[in-house]
Amino acid sequence: MEILLAIGMAMFVGLFLTRLAVRLNLPDVTCYLIAGVLVGPLVLGQLGIPGLGFSSFEFVEDMSLISDVALGFIAFSIGNEFRLSSLKQIGRQATVIAIFQALAATALVDLVLLGLHLILGDKLPVSTCIILGAIATATAPAATMMVVNQYKAKGPLTDILLPIVALDDAVGLIVFAVSNGIAKALISGEVNMVSILVNPIIEIVLSLGLGAILGWIFSEVEIYFNSRSKRLCLAITFVVLSAALSKMSFDLGGGVEIGFSSLLVCMMCGTIFCNICDFSEDIMGRTERWTAPIYVLFFVISGAELDLRVFADIAVVGIGVAYIIARSAGKIIGASVSARFMKCVPSIQKYLGITLLPQAGVALGMSVTVAAEFGAEGAIIRNIVLFAVLVYELVGPIMTKMALTAAGDITPKPDIQRGQGVDA
Repeated sequence: MEILLAIGMAMFVGLFLTRLAVRLNLPDVTCYLIAGVLVGPLVLGQLGIPGLGFSSFEFVEDMSLISDVALGFIAFSIGNEFRLSSLKQIGRQATVIAIFQALAATALVDLVLLGLHLILGDKLPVSTCIILGAIATATAPAATMMVVNQYKAKGPLTDILLPIVALDDAVGLIVFAVSNGIAKALISGEVNMVSILVNPIIEIVLSLGLGAILGWIFSEVEIYFNSRSKRLCLAITFVVLSAALSKMSFDLGGGVEIGFSSLLVCMMCGTIFCNICDFSEDIMGRTERWTAPIYVLFFVISGAELDLRVFADIAVVGIGVAYIIARSAGKIIGASVSARFMKCVPSIQKYLGITLLPQAGVALGMSVTVAAEFGAEGAIIRNIVLFAVLVYELVGPIMTKMALTAAGDITPKPDIQRGQGVDA
Protein backbone atom coordinates (compact mmCIF):
# COMPACT_ATOMS: atom_id res chain seq x y z
CA MET A 1 0.00 0.00 0.00
CA GLU A 2 2.81 2.41 0.87
CA ILE A 3 4.32 2.13 -2.61
CA LEU A 4 0.99 2.79 -4.33
CA LEU A 5 0.30 5.78 -2.07
CA ALA A 6 3.76 7.17 -2.79
CA ILE A 7 3.25 6.76 -6.53
CA GLY A 8 -0.16 8.42 -6.37
CA MET A 9 1.19 11.31 -4.31
CA ALA A 10 4.17 11.72 -6.66
CA MET A 11 1.95 11.98 -9.73
CA PHE A 12 -0.51 14.32 -8.01
CA VAL A 13 2.18 16.74 -6.87
CA GLY A 14 3.86 16.65 -10.28
CA LEU A 15 0.64 17.40 -12.15
CA PHE A 16 -0.45 20.03 -9.62
CA LEU A 17 2.83 21.94 -9.96
CA THR A 18 2.36 22.22 -13.73
CA ARG A 19 -0.84 24.18 -13.04
CA LEU A 20 0.86 26.48 -10.54
CA ALA A 21 3.77 27.10 -12.90
CA VAL A 22 1.69 27.68 -16.04
CA ARG A 23 1.92 31.46 -15.71
CA LEU A 24 5.69 31.21 -15.35
CA ASN A 25 5.68 29.40 -18.71
CA LEU A 26 7.90 26.58 -17.40
CA PRO A 27 8.18 23.27 -19.26
CA ASP A 28 6.25 20.43 -17.58
CA VAL A 29 9.40 18.34 -17.15
CA THR A 30 10.93 20.99 -14.86
CA CYS A 31 7.82 20.94 -12.68
CA TYR A 32 7.93 17.15 -12.46
CA LEU A 33 11.56 17.26 -11.33
CA ILE A 34 10.80 19.87 -8.66
CA ALA A 35 7.87 17.73 -7.53
CA GLY A 36 10.25 14.80 -7.20
CA VAL A 37 12.52 16.81 -4.93
CA LEU A 38 9.51 17.80 -2.79
CA VAL A 39 8.20 14.24 -2.35
CA GLY A 40 11.73 12.86 -2.11
CA PRO A 41 13.62 11.52 0.94
CA LEU A 42 14.99 14.93 1.91
CA VAL A 43 11.67 16.83 2.09
CA LEU A 44 8.30 15.09 2.58
CA GLY A 45 10.06 11.77 3.03
CA GLN A 46 11.69 13.17 6.17
CA LEU A 47 8.31 13.33 7.89
CA GLY A 48 8.17 9.54 8.08
CA ILE A 49 4.49 9.36 7.13
CA PRO A 50 3.93 6.20 5.01
CA GLY A 51 2.80 7.06 1.49
CA LEU A 52 3.25 10.83 1.84
CA GLY A 53 6.59 10.74 0.05
CA PHE A 54 9.58 8.56 -0.73
CA SER A 55 10.99 7.61 2.67
CA SER A 56 14.56 6.87 1.53
CA PHE A 57 16.80 6.79 -1.52
CA GLU A 58 16.65 3.00 -1.34
CA PHE A 59 12.86 3.30 -1.63
CA VAL A 60 13.34 5.38 -4.77
CA GLU A 61 15.78 2.84 -6.21
CA ASP A 62 13.16 0.13 -5.77
CA MET A 63 11.13 1.91 -8.47
CA SER A 64 13.89 1.49 -11.05
CA LEU A 65 11.58 -0.79 -13.05
CA ILE A 66 9.39 2.21 -13.88
CA SER A 67 12.43 4.18 -15.02
CA ASP A 68 13.64 1.28 -17.18
CA VAL A 69 10.27 0.99 -18.93
CA ALA A 70 9.96 4.77 -19.39
CA LEU A 71 13.44 5.04 -20.92
CA GLY A 72 12.55 2.13 -23.19
CA PHE A 73 9.51 3.99 -24.55
CA ILE A 74 11.52 7.20 -24.92
CA ALA A 75 14.21 5.41 -26.94
CA PHE A 76 11.53 3.61 -28.98
CA SER A 77 9.95 6.98 -29.83
CA ILE A 78 13.32 8.41 -30.87
CA GLY A 79 13.61 5.51 -33.32
CA ASN A 80 10.67 7.08 -35.15
CA GLU A 81 13.00 9.95 -36.11
CA PHE A 82 15.22 7.60 -38.13
CA ARG A 83 12.85 7.09 -41.03
CA LEU A 84 14.81 6.66 -44.25
CA SER A 85 12.72 9.33 -45.96
CA SER A 86 13.92 11.98 -43.50
CA LEU A 87 17.43 10.58 -43.00
CA LYS A 88 18.16 11.09 -46.69
CA GLN A 89 17.91 14.82 -46.01
CA ILE A 90 19.53 15.20 -42.57
CA GLY A 91 21.21 11.86 -41.85
CA ARG A 92 24.74 12.95 -42.81
CA GLN A 93 24.40 16.30 -41.05
CA ALA A 94 23.06 14.71 -37.85
CA THR A 95 25.82 12.09 -37.76
CA VAL A 96 28.68 14.56 -38.20
CA ILE A 97 27.24 17.05 -35.69
CA ALA A 98 26.45 14.35 -33.10
CA ILE A 99 30.01 13.03 -33.16
CA PHE A 100 31.74 16.41 -33.25
CA GLN A 101 29.77 18.11 -30.48
CA ALA A 102 30.10 15.08 -28.20
CA LEU A 103 33.88 14.92 -28.67
CA ALA A 104 34.14 18.70 -28.26
CA ALA A 105 32.39 18.47 -24.87
CA THR A 106 34.71 15.65 -23.82
CA ALA A 107 37.85 17.50 -24.92
CA LEU A 108 36.91 20.76 -23.20
CA VAL A 109 35.91 19.09 -19.94
CA ASP A 110 39.15 17.09 -19.96
CA LEU A 111 41.25 20.21 -20.54
CA VAL A 112 39.52 22.26 -17.84
CA LEU A 113 39.59 19.50 -15.22
CA LEU A 114 43.20 18.57 -16.00
CA GLY A 115 44.02 22.24 -15.43
CA LEU A 116 42.31 22.01 -12.05
CA HIS A 117 44.28 18.83 -11.37
CA LEU A 118 47.49 20.84 -11.60
CA ILE A 119 46.12 23.06 -8.82
CA LEU A 120 44.33 20.51 -6.62
CA GLY A 121 46.68 17.56 -7.12
CA ASP A 122 45.43 14.24 -5.74
CA LYS A 123 42.10 15.78 -4.74
CA LEU A 124 41.22 15.60 -8.43
CA PRO A 125 43.05 12.58 -9.98
CA VAL A 126 43.71 12.37 -13.72
CA SER A 127 41.49 9.27 -13.92
CA THR A 128 38.58 11.28 -12.49
CA CYS A 129 39.12 14.02 -15.08
CA ILE A 130 39.08 11.49 -17.93
CA ILE A 131 35.90 9.78 -16.75
CA LEU A 132 34.03 13.05 -16.21
CA GLY A 133 35.07 14.10 -19.71
CA ALA A 134 33.46 10.94 -21.09
CA ILE A 135 30.28 11.42 -19.08
CA ALA A 136 30.03 14.94 -20.55
CA THR A 137 29.04 13.43 -23.91
CA ALA A 138 25.68 12.17 -22.66
CA THR A 139 22.47 14.14 -23.07
CA ALA A 140 18.95 13.51 -21.74
CA PRO A 141 16.68 12.30 -24.55
CA ALA A 142 13.76 12.07 -22.14
CA ALA A 143 13.81 15.76 -21.19
CA THR A 144 14.28 16.82 -24.81
CA MET A 145 11.42 14.61 -26.01
CA MET A 146 9.10 15.94 -23.31
CA VAL A 147 9.73 19.56 -24.31
CA VAL A 148 9.29 18.78 -28.01
CA ASN A 149 6.05 16.87 -27.39
CA GLN A 150 4.60 19.35 -24.90
CA TYR A 151 5.01 22.35 -27.19
CA LYS A 152 4.51 20.39 -30.43
CA ALA A 153 7.77 21.74 -31.78
CA LYS A 154 8.21 21.47 -35.55
CA GLY A 155 10.89 22.86 -37.80
CA PRO A 156 14.49 22.44 -39.00
CA LEU A 157 15.98 22.52 -35.50
CA THR A 158 13.58 19.88 -34.13
CA ASP A 159 14.07 17.67 -37.20
CA ILE A 160 17.82 17.45 -36.68
CA LEU A 161 17.76 17.60 -32.87
CA LEU A 162 16.07 14.25 -32.19
CA PRO A 163 18.39 12.12 -34.37
CA ILE A 164 21.39 13.89 -32.83
CA VAL A 165 20.15 13.16 -29.29
CA ALA A 166 19.79 9.50 -30.21
CA LEU A 167 23.21 9.28 -31.90
CA ASP A 168 24.75 11.20 -29.01
CA ASP A 169 24.13 8.34 -26.61
CA ALA A 170 25.78 5.86 -28.99
CA VAL A 171 28.85 8.10 -29.21
CA GLY A 172 28.75 8.56 -25.43
CA LEU A 173 28.75 4.82 -24.78
CA ILE A 174 31.87 4.36 -26.91
CA VAL A 175 33.74 7.32 -25.37
CA PHE A 176 32.78 6.28 -21.84
CA ALA A 177 33.86 2.68 -22.32
CA VAL A 178 37.21 3.75 -23.77
CA SER A 179 37.78 6.39 -21.07
CA ASN A 180 36.75 3.96 -18.34
CA GLY A 181 39.31 1.47 -19.62
CA ILE A 182 42.02 4.16 -19.70
CA ALA A 183 41.15 5.26 -16.15
CA LYS A 184 41.43 1.67 -14.91
CA ALA A 185 44.79 1.35 -16.64
CA LEU A 186 46.04 4.56 -14.95
CA ILE A 187 44.98 3.29 -11.54
CA SER A 188 46.27 -0.26 -11.92
CA GLY A 189 49.23 0.50 -14.15
CA GLU A 190 48.06 -2.14 -16.67
CA VAL A 191 46.65 -1.35 -20.11
CA ASN A 192 43.75 -3.65 -21.08
CA MET A 193 42.86 -3.17 -24.75
CA VAL A 194 39.90 -5.55 -24.43
CA SER A 195 38.03 -3.29 -22.00
CA ILE A 196 39.10 -0.17 -23.90
CA LEU A 197 38.12 -1.19 -27.43
CA VAL A 198 36.59 -4.66 -27.74
CA ASN A 199 33.79 -4.53 -25.15
CA PRO A 200 32.34 -1.16 -26.30
CA ILE A 201 32.22 -2.32 -29.93
CA ILE A 202 30.58 -5.61 -28.92
CA GLU A 203 27.94 -3.80 -26.85
CA ILE A 204 26.99 -1.39 -29.62
CA VAL A 205 26.92 -3.96 -32.42
CA LEU A 206 24.94 -6.52 -30.42
CA SER A 207 22.51 -3.88 -29.12
CA LEU A 208 21.74 -2.66 -32.63
CA GLY A 209 21.46 -6.26 -33.86
CA LEU A 210 19.07 -7.31 -31.08
CA GLY A 211 16.95 -4.20 -31.61
CA ALA A 212 16.79 -4.83 -35.35
CA ILE A 213 15.63 -8.42 -34.83
CA LEU A 214 12.94 -7.36 -32.35
CA GLY A 215 11.77 -4.57 -34.67
CA TRP A 216 11.47 -7.00 -37.58
CA ILE A 217 9.56 -9.55 -35.49
CA PHE A 218 7.29 -6.77 -34.23
CA SER A 219 6.41 -5.67 -37.77
CA GLU A 220 5.80 -9.27 -38.88
CA VAL A 221 3.52 -10.07 -35.93
CA GLU A 222 1.62 -6.76 -36.06
CA ILE A 223 -0.12 -7.63 -39.34
CA TYR A 224 -2.09 -10.41 -37.63
CA PHE A 225 -3.93 -7.88 -35.45
CA ASN A 226 -6.55 -5.55 -36.92
CA SER A 227 -7.78 -3.94 -33.73
CA ARG A 228 -6.03 -0.66 -32.88
CA SER A 229 -6.13 -1.47 -29.18
CA LYS A 230 -4.47 -4.86 -29.73
CA ARG A 231 -1.83 -3.29 -31.95
CA LEU A 232 -1.12 -0.78 -29.19
CA CYS A 233 -0.82 -3.59 -26.65
CA LEU A 234 1.59 -5.40 -28.95
CA ALA A 235 3.73 -2.26 -29.29
CA ILE A 236 3.89 -1.96 -25.50
CA THR A 237 4.77 -5.65 -25.29
CA PHE A 238 7.75 -5.32 -27.62
CA VAL A 239 9.09 -2.22 -25.87
CA VAL A 240 8.97 -4.03 -22.53
CA LEU A 241 10.58 -7.11 -24.11
CA SER A 242 13.33 -4.94 -25.60
CA ALA A 243 14.04 -3.28 -22.25
CA ALA A 244 14.05 -6.68 -20.49
CA LEU A 245 16.30 -8.50 -22.97
CA SER A 246 18.81 -5.62 -22.91
CA LYS A 247 19.52 -6.52 -19.27
CA MET A 248 21.25 -9.73 -20.37
CA SER A 249 25.02 -9.99 -19.93
CA PHE A 250 27.57 -12.74 -20.45
CA ASP A 251 31.19 -13.07 -19.41
CA LEU A 252 33.19 -14.95 -22.05
CA GLY A 253 36.41 -14.84 -20.08
CA GLY A 254 39.64 -13.06 -20.87
CA GLY A 255 38.01 -9.75 -20.03
CA VAL A 256 35.52 -10.05 -22.91
CA GLU A 257 31.96 -9.27 -21.84
CA ILE A 258 28.73 -9.35 -23.81
CA GLY A 259 26.28 -6.67 -22.74
CA PHE A 260 23.50 -4.58 -24.24
CA SER A 261 22.40 -0.95 -24.07
CA SER A 262 18.69 -0.58 -23.36
CA LEU A 263 18.60 2.77 -25.16
CA LEU A 264 20.19 1.40 -28.32
CA VAL A 265 18.09 -1.80 -28.35
CA CYS A 266 14.76 0.04 -27.95
CA MET A 267 15.80 2.78 -30.37
CA MET A 268 16.75 0.27 -33.08
CA CYS A 269 13.54 -1.68 -32.51
CA GLY A 270 11.55 1.51 -33.15
CA THR A 271 13.70 2.42 -36.17
CA ILE A 272 13.24 -0.92 -37.95
CA PHE A 273 9.52 -1.05 -37.15
CA CYS A 274 8.92 2.48 -38.45
CA ASN A 275 10.72 1.80 -41.72
CA ILE A 276 9.08 -1.52 -42.68
CA CYS A 277 5.56 -1.25 -41.23
CA ASP A 278 3.04 0.62 -43.38
CA PHE A 279 0.88 1.81 -40.48
CA SER A 280 3.69 2.56 -38.04
CA GLU A 281 2.86 6.28 -37.75
CA ASP A 282 -0.57 5.51 -36.30
CA ILE A 283 0.90 3.01 -33.81
CA MET A 284 3.67 5.41 -32.74
CA GLY A 285 1.16 8.21 -32.17
CA ARG A 286 -1.04 6.02 -30.01
CA THR A 287 1.94 4.70 -28.06
CA GLU A 288 3.13 8.23 -27.21
CA ARG A 289 -0.32 9.18 -25.89
CA TRP A 290 -0.53 6.03 -23.77
CA THR A 291 2.87 6.61 -22.17
CA ALA A 292 2.14 10.13 -20.85
CA PRO A 293 1.46 8.97 -17.23
CA ILE A 294 4.62 6.84 -17.25
CA TYR A 295 6.67 9.86 -18.30
CA VAL A 296 5.19 11.94 -15.48
CA LEU A 297 6.12 9.32 -12.92
CA PHE A 298 9.56 8.80 -14.48
CA PHE A 299 10.52 12.46 -14.13
CA VAL A 300 9.13 12.74 -10.60
CA ILE A 301 11.21 9.70 -9.62
CA SER A 302 14.24 11.27 -11.35
CA GLY A 303 13.73 14.38 -9.23
CA ALA A 304 13.47 12.28 -6.07
CA GLU A 305 16.84 10.71 -6.92
CA LEU A 306 18.58 14.09 -6.81
CA ASP A 307 20.54 14.24 -3.55
CA LEU A 308 20.65 17.90 -2.48
CA ARG A 309 23.27 17.04 0.14
CA VAL A 310 25.93 17.29 -2.57
CA PHE A 311 25.77 21.06 -2.05
CA ALA A 312 27.36 20.56 1.37
CA ASP A 313 30.71 19.55 -0.18
CA ILE A 314 32.44 22.69 -1.45
CA ALA A 315 34.96 20.67 -3.47
CA VAL A 316 32.18 18.81 -5.27
CA VAL A 317 30.35 22.08 -5.98
CA GLY A 318 33.51 23.75 -7.30
CA ILE A 319 34.45 20.87 -9.60
CA GLY A 320 30.79 20.53 -10.59
CA VAL A 321 30.60 24.20 -11.62
CA ALA A 322 33.76 23.79 -13.72
CA TYR A 323 32.30 20.65 -15.28
CA ILE A 324 28.99 22.36 -16.11
CA ILE A 325 30.65 25.42 -17.67
CA ALA A 326 33.14 23.36 -19.70
CA ARG A 327 30.53 20.85 -20.90
CA SER A 328 28.05 23.58 -21.84
CA ALA A 329 30.72 25.47 -23.78
CA GLY A 330 31.84 22.28 -25.53
CA LYS A 331 28.28 21.35 -26.56
CA ILE A 332 27.40 24.85 -27.78
CA ILE A 333 30.68 25.54 -29.60
CA GLY A 334 30.93 22.01 -31.01
CA ALA A 335 27.35 22.07 -32.32
CA SER A 336 27.74 25.55 -33.81
CA VAL A 337 31.05 24.85 -35.56
CA SER A 338 29.95 21.49 -36.97
CA ALA A 339 26.56 22.91 -38.06
CA ARG A 340 28.34 25.65 -39.99
CA PHE A 341 30.66 23.08 -41.54
CA MET A 342 27.65 21.01 -42.64
CA LYS A 343 25.95 24.16 -44.03
CA CYS A 344 22.89 23.90 -41.78
CA VAL A 345 20.39 26.75 -41.64
CA PRO A 346 21.26 29.68 -39.31
CA SER A 347 18.71 28.69 -36.64
CA ILE A 348 20.44 25.31 -36.22
CA GLN A 349 23.89 26.90 -36.10
CA LYS A 350 22.78 29.34 -33.41
CA TYR A 351 20.50 27.31 -31.13
CA LEU A 352 21.27 23.59 -31.50
CA GLY A 353 23.97 23.50 -28.82
CA ILE A 354 21.60 24.94 -26.20
CA THR A 355 19.07 22.17 -26.79
CA LEU A 356 21.75 19.53 -26.09
CA LEU A 357 22.48 20.69 -22.53
CA PRO A 358 19.99 18.55 -20.50
CA GLN A 359 21.67 15.59 -18.84
CA ALA A 360 20.18 12.82 -16.70
CA GLY A 361 19.57 9.09 -17.09
CA VAL A 362 22.52 8.01 -19.24
CA ALA A 363 24.98 10.17 -17.28
CA LEU A 364 23.64 8.84 -13.98
CA GLY A 365 23.94 5.30 -15.28
CA MET A 366 27.56 5.92 -16.17
CA SER A 367 28.23 7.39 -12.73
CA VAL A 368 26.66 4.35 -11.03
CA THR A 369 28.98 2.08 -13.01
CA VAL A 370 31.99 4.15 -11.97
CA ALA A 371 30.90 4.28 -8.32
CA ALA A 372 30.73 0.48 -8.24
CA GLU A 373 34.17 0.05 -9.82
CA PHE A 374 36.30 2.85 -8.37
CA GLY A 375 35.41 2.94 -4.67
CA ALA A 376 35.97 6.31 -2.99
CA GLU A 377 37.03 7.98 -6.24
CA GLY A 378 33.90 6.65 -7.91
CA ALA A 379 31.75 8.09 -5.12
CA ILE A 380 33.24 11.55 -5.75
CA ILE A 381 32.50 11.24 -9.47
CA ARG A 382 28.94 10.17 -8.64
CA ASN A 383 28.41 13.25 -6.46
CA ILE A 384 29.82 15.60 -9.10
CA VAL A 385 27.51 14.10 -11.72
CA LEU A 386 24.55 14.34 -9.32
CA PHE A 387 25.28 18.03 -8.80
CA ALA A 388 25.52 18.63 -12.55
CA VAL A 389 22.34 16.66 -13.26
CA LEU A 390 20.46 18.66 -10.62
CA VAL A 391 21.42 21.90 -12.36
CA TYR A 392 20.97 20.65 -15.91
CA GLU A 393 17.61 18.98 -15.35
CA LEU A 394 16.09 22.02 -13.68
CA VAL A 395 17.52 24.58 -16.10
CA GLY A 396 18.08 22.51 -19.26
CA PRO A 397 14.42 21.99 -20.28
CA ILE A 398 13.74 25.71 -19.85
CA MET A 399 16.70 26.59 -22.07
CA THR A 400 15.67 23.97 -24.62
CA LYS A 401 12.21 25.47 -24.80
CA MET A 402 13.65 28.98 -25.16
CA ALA A 403 16.01 27.86 -27.94
CA LEU A 404 13.25 26.09 -29.88
CA THR A 405 11.03 29.15 -29.51
CA ALA A 406 13.78 31.52 -30.67
CA ALA A 407 14.43 29.22 -33.65
CA GLY A 408 10.75 29.40 -34.60
CA ASP A 409 10.05 25.71 -33.98
CA ILE A 410 7.66 26.52 -31.12
CA THR A 411 4.78 28.88 -31.77
CA PRO A 412 3.75 30.65 -28.53
CA LYS A 413 0.13 30.18 -27.50
CA PRO A 414 -2.06 33.26 -26.97
CA ASP A 415 -1.97 34.49 -23.37
CA ILE A 416 -5.70 33.90 -22.96
CA GLN A 417 -5.22 30.18 -23.56
CA ARG A 418 -2.45 29.88 -21.03
CA GLY A 419 -4.60 31.75 -18.55
CA GLN A 420 -7.33 29.18 -19.01
CA GLY A 421 -4.86 26.38 -18.29
CA VAL A 422 -4.86 24.92 -21.77
CA ASP A 423 -1.92 22.57 -22.23
CA ALA A 424 0.71 23.67 -24.69
